[in-house]
Amino acid sequence: MQEEPCFGDILDKGREILKQAGISGSGIDAWYLLEYVTGMGRAEYFLKKNDTAPCGIVKEYLKLIDVRASHMPLQYITGSQEFMGLEFKVSEDVLVPRQDTETLVEYILPYVKGKKVLDMCTGSGCIAVSLAKLGGAALCVAADYSEKALVAARRNAKLNNVNIQFIQSDMFKNITGCYDIIVSNPPYIETTVIDTLMPEVREHEPRAALDGGIDGLSFYRIIAGNAKDYLCPGGLLAVETGALQGLQVMEIFKGSGYKNVCMQKDLSGNDRVVAAAMP
Repeated sequence: MQEEPCFGDILDKGREILKQAGISGSGIDAWYLLEYVTGMGRAEYFLKKNDTAPCGIVKEYLKLIDVRASHMPLQYITGSQEFMGLEFKVSEDVLVPRQDTETLVEYILPYVKGKKVLDMCTGSGCIAVSLAKLGGAALCVAADYSEKALVAARRNAKLNNVNIQFIQSDMFKNITGCYDIIVSNPPYIETTVIDTLMPEVREHEPRAALDGGIDGLSFYRIIAGNAKDYLCPGGLLAVETGALQGLQVMEIFKGSGYKNVCMQKDLSGNDRVVAAAMP
């Protein structure tokens, strides 16, 4: 009679399955899925590592391991991702919030208190919710073309107990009013590059939230050309960029008449934020 597996056994099996499937970070993903299925933290796991795992837990865990082995992003399996220390619910209707975008939020936070903020291409709402929750914005408006994305963003605003006005809009089409800050993490990947990305991205994340046109800069031109109509005098415009796009986006902003155009790199030294002031 085969001995029933303990928690340590199934974690080892999960790691091996993910490793064989070529999953980057197979060890940590195997652990996160065990934590998700069992509710055990690290300390409890080490106390119970050699305990027999209930049959239902084993089946559920290995089922989710197989899903992850198919390159479904971990965050879509668990339905959650932390961003700026806050919890966000995610699905395949929105991009998974990334640490890269925290650089943009951290850049803007010192300017937000008491200000009116517009978050264009809000997706999961991670930028708008973080600015409202952590920055104390007086008014936070978040816009997206996708109604499905707005459903997710509204849920995240409710989850984090912040008041945000959501607008379905094809970029600035349905936007009115004047804002002290306009922020955006727009699609910025070149169309032809998307199919070369890791399967977690190209096969599962919404393509419309990735595709920045032939050169990846289409949305920056739209933002630069239209934001001036909605920025208050002296207002701040800030966007996330791809790792090598900073100088190009700066030129687009300068060519559109913005002042004090500057770039902020992320912790890895990559281009990440371009900011400018309304004349």
